[in-house]
Amino acid sequence: MLLMKINKEELLKPLQSVAGIVERRHTLPILSNVLIQISDNNVAFIATDLEIQITALLANSNDQGDSSITVSAKKLQDIVRALPENAQISFDSKDSRLQLKAGKSQFNLQTLPADDFPKLALSDELVSDISLSQSMLKHLFNQVQYAMAQQDIRYYLNGLLLVLEPGVVKVIATDGHRLSLASMKAETVTQFAEAILPRKTVTELIKLLGDTEEEVKLRLGKNLVTFTFGNINLVSKVIEGKFPDYNKVIPSLYENHVLVDRLTLLHAMQRASILSNEKFRGVRMVLTQNSMRVICNNTEQEEAEEELEINYSNEPLDIGFNVTYLLDVLNNINSKEVDCSFGDANSSCLIMVPGDDRFKYVVMPMRI
Repeated sequence: MLLMKINKEELLKPLQSVAGIVERRHTLPILSNVLIQISDNNVAFIATDLEIQITALLANSNDQGDSSITVSAKKLQDIVRALPENAQISFDSKDSRLQLKAGKSQFNLQTLPADDFPKLALSDELVSDISLSQSMLKHLFNQVQYAMAQQDIRYYLNGLLLVLEPGVVKVIATDGHRLSLASMKAETVTQFAEAILPRKTVTELIKLLGDTEEEVKLRLGKNLVTFTFGNINLVSKVIEGKFPDYNKVIPSLYENHVLVDRLTLLHAMQRASILSNEKFRGVRMVLTQNSMRVICNNTEQEEAEEELEINYSNEPLDIGFNVTYLLDVLNNINSKEVDCSFGDANSSCLIMVPGDDRFKYVVMPMRI
């Protein structure tokens, strides 16, 4: 039975949008598949890992009737990618197989019943419903995503806290050693709400969101959060748990301030880190009169030192940090300068963008 005919480029875009969340190896074989639902008006491509579900719609003037089929997402994507440009692909269903034809190429793929495909239950108590621009939401996520924990037993750290306050959207990420916060004005937010988004949800959204002023509709429920933009609908479960009180972590009374060129500090850190201890990745920041020295050494007694001229006249300070945490923030903000604030040798460092209180990054010290 002929299901549809479609151009390669038209097919590849929605397929790539959903295939990112498909698990290669899963205890449920059908979760390696993409569900293709064909109707008179459109074709829906749906993938899920039981925590996230992405649907990408493709307009379709189909006169073959409604039908649904599931097939390996990776194999289908690889086949479509490998076909010549502008290839016309026909989908035929026969005896639990999907037959793809394009010119003189032919592929027969195994299918699994569409009725067995597990969809997320979308009924959820609505808490908040707002709209933001895609570029702003993507920018917010990019500013903090690197601070999310990876496979921490404190499961609530393996994600990002999304906070809605009247007129403001905040995102916060922490792995217990550093914390990153970014915010922006949002007139569409009228009431308080918050949710912890899973790490995978955040990384997929960063890939899918465009650098455009087109809107993202964000629906925050009690157990689910939904992002709708363009032809894509992403539904994600939220992480249950109590996120740390980020306001207590951010210092406000530091007296030692250093304004430094971001790229100059970044390049100095990158060079010095070549000789850092591979396991602990420590870096010393030594502040003296109008000078900042960046020092790294390792177990072979090798040492790297970089000196930067700064405007500093307070008490000398010698403080250690994980250099990776500092490189992360310097690589992920795009200001010309950064404002580094210090307490004493046992206190955290607060990094901000001069003249902009919408971004804050706190990194804990380490003994070196």
